[in-house]
Order: sequence, then C-alpha cells, then structure tokens
Amino acid sequence: MEEECKPTINTGLRGVTVASTKISDVIGKEGKLIYRGYLVQDLAARATFEEIVHLLLYERLPNKDELAVLKKKLAAEREIPDALIRALETRPADALPMDILQAAVSMLANHDAEAADANKEAALRKAIRLIAKLPTILAAWERIRTGKAPVSPDAGMGHAENFLYMLFGQKPNADLVHFFDVALVLHAEHSFNASTFAAREVASTRAHMYAAVSAAIGSLSGELHGGANVRVMQMLMDIGSPDRVSAYVNKVLDEGRLIMGLGHAVYQTDDPRAHILAPMSKRAGELAGDTRWYEISRILEVEGKKAFKERKGTDIYVNVDFYSASLYYSMGIPVDLYSPLFAISRVAGWTAHVIEEQYAEAAPKPMLYRPESKYVGEYCGPEECSFIPLDQR
Repeated sequence: MEEECKPTINTGLRGVTVASTKISDVIGKEGKLIYRGYLVQDLAARATFEEIVHLLLYERLPNKDELAVLKKKLAAEREIPDALIRALETRPADALPMDILQAAVSMLANHDAEAADANKEAALRKAIRLIAKLPTILAAWERIRTGKAPVSPDAGMGHAENFLYMLFGQKPNADLVHFFDVALVLHAEHSFNASTFAAREVASTRAHMYAAVSAAIGSLSGELHGGANVRVMQMLMDIGSPDRVSAYVNKVLDEGRLIMGLGHAVYQTDDPRAHILAPMSKRAGELAGDTRWYEISRILEVEGKKAFKERKGTDIYVNVDFYSASLYYSMGIPVDLYSPLFAISRVAGWTAHVIEEQYAEAAPKPMLYRPESKYVGEYCGPEECSFIPLDQR
C-alpha cells in the first residue's frame, strides 16, 4: 500500500521557491546582492539612484540620453495632488508615518486616470509616478506634522537632493546628498523579501500597482522588516555612549534577547551593504559634530560578534540596518521616518516586481498565488460539527 502523501509545512515559506525572477539575486553564503547581474557594491560606487531605477524597470543601465529622459520624467511627476495635501493636513500629528504613506499611496490611485490600465507601458508610467511621488509625500507629511508648510519639489535637483531639500527646506550638504543617494541604491531591491512578496502576491490577482505597493508598505511597516532600523537606533540611544557597549551586550545575552542589526534571514556572512554604509555613518557624524552613534555601532559590532561566538558558539553577522540607523540620525532625519525612507527607495524594486509578475514574457507564466494550509482546528468527534440553533445553545 502506498504511503499517504503528506504536505510539507514550511513556516514563513523558508526554502520555498514561489516564482522565477530576472530582477535580483541574493547569494547568502557569499554575501552577494545582485541587481540584474550587477553586484550592489559596484552599483553603489558608480551609479546614481536614477540609474538604478532605469536598470530595475527597463532591465538595463541607461546611456546618457536615456538617463536624461528618465530624470526629466521623474522630476515632472514629483508634485502630488492638492487634495492629498489637504488630506494630510487632517491627519493627527502622532499618526505613524508608515500608515500615512500607505494611505497616501491608496489615495494616489484616485488621481491617476491610468490606475486600472492593464497595459505594460501604462504600468511603467505608474511606476515612475510612484517612485517620484513617495518622497514628496513623506517630506510633506514631516513638515505638516511639525507645523511647517510643505516645500514644493525642485525640478533642477536630483532625486536624493530634492528629497532632502523638501524635508529640511534648504539646499542640503553635498556629502549628505551623496550618502543618501547611495543609501537609496542599497535599499532599492532585495529579491523576495516580505514586502516584495506582498507586492507580487497582490499583483498576481491583477490588482493595480497602487494596491500592490500599498500592500508592500504595510508589510514593510513591521518591526521585523522595515522597522528594524528604528529599533537599531533606539538601541543605540539606550546604550548612550561607547563605554557602555560591553555591559549592554552581556545584559542582552543574559536575558536571551537579540542585538538589533546583527543577524539576517538570508546572509550567512556580513550584509555587503553594511560595509558601504559604515564609513558614511562615520563621516555624517563628523559633519554633525558628534560621531558617538557611529562609534557605538562600531564597537557593538565587534563586541556583539565576539560575545555570540564565545557564549553561543555561533557566528553572527551585521545587516543593512546596523549602520543605516546612525547614518540617518547624523543627517538629522527623525527616527520614525527610517522605515518610510526604506519605502521611498524600495518602491523601485516593488514596481519592477509588479511589472514582472503581471507582464513576464518567459515561461512559466506567473499565476495567482494560492498556497495550501493545514487545518489543525477541532472537530466535534469523528466528523464535522452539527449546527445547533441559537435558541438551543
């Protein structure tokens, strides 16, 4: 008699391949992150975020003319509807920024005549709009909630510079512009992480791009995903000074807790993005006149790795959140905006995945995501429960 076929349960879908992609690859054992064939280290050193947008959406790096066209398109789409500004002005000042961003994306769909257009070219235009408008929404919200008037986007500035200008209301330092541009490049894409999976799952139903990106933002808002860098900065502030790092590490391990920013679901070595962000964190601290957050991070990385090895017998590795937190803090960006900063970069990857999910030309064709589940609830005996009328219960 043949054995009964039992389903395999993979908690969190770990180790399950749900689709093929040409967009990016993460090789965890080697610490490699690849965007359409290019190592992220090379892209961060040589390409701007706008070039990455072109690479992700159009499947290749642009030439000079193509880059100029893309920059013009992005600049032309930065403005957000007046109705959206008025809606933001009605929100409570203590609303979570990720909730604001998610709601705003849904509202943007109401102002896009192409929102439900299923044409691929329309999808590319919607992707450009979302990439261009999310920074404007975030900067506008930060100013509105602090009692300031939103700053209109400047078409003469690049993507990174324009965001910092809208956020702070003045032309930003050139070094900080560069650092932020590199951070956008590093966060733009990361294969089938939770938020990208959410975007693709929604896209598989043939929902429009705004719905898919809104779902992705909801996923990113969780502390185990995009919220991790917020927890890193909260940890650094709890430590307070470099000389308190060792005591903090011992206390955390004694209590069986985690050191935020150490460990990753995919990498079995240091996250390659962390080592790009670290020197920028140091320099941003120098520009701000306070390098302690970088120093705490640096010592914490060394002490944390050493303690894990000695006390648990395992290696642990630094991830992208570890140094992005201190970088953003030294730039003067409010801590609760860190997750939305992640979103205004990752929207480039999300929209590329939505387009791939809905318009892939190669076989096998994408299909509606519909995983199985295993029912572990109760029955009322050997068979299903019998319904009892309300007046007899």
